[in-house]
Amino acid sequence: MKKTNAMRILEAAHIPYKCLEYAWDEDHLDAVSTAQKLGIEPETLFKTIVMISAGNEVFVFCVPAPVSVSLKKVKSLTGKKIMPLKLEALQQTTGYIRGGCSPVGMKKHFITYIDETAQLYDHIYVSAGERGRMLCIAPADLQAICAAAFCDLTEAASE
Repeated sequence: MKKTNAMRILEAAHIPYKCLEYAWDEDHLDAVSTAQKLGIEPETLFKTIVMISAGNEVFVFCVPAPVSVSLKKVKSLTGKKIMPLKLEALQQTTGYIRGGCSPVGMKKHFITYIDETAQLYDHIYVSAGERGRMLCIAPADLQAICAAAFCDLTEAASE
């Protein structure tokens, strides 16, 4: 199996992970569909959302597949109004494309937050850095390699 940049970084840091492969297609790149294809609970698959401030500061958020990032909570957390990065800027900014954006191994280190619910699980799933591949990793290991913080990032059902 050809290793992705994210895998090489984890191995260099001696962080254990497993890689799962799945069939993907352009019409079903969303994280919930990916969880279904892998036969895992969607709440354990964390999608990578990249956002940018008016001052061009980039932030990375990892949240469970079925939920959205709360812009209100993110503004409170960062002190900035931020919006999702435009899709056409994703690869140039991170080195990754939609459906294959890993929080591990972006072109530069960006401030990264992981939804606190990740800590409820022994292992979570994040993109391995290309479509069709997911990493299974301990949340604390993901936090360490990304220098991330665990925070409450998601919208409640009533928001």
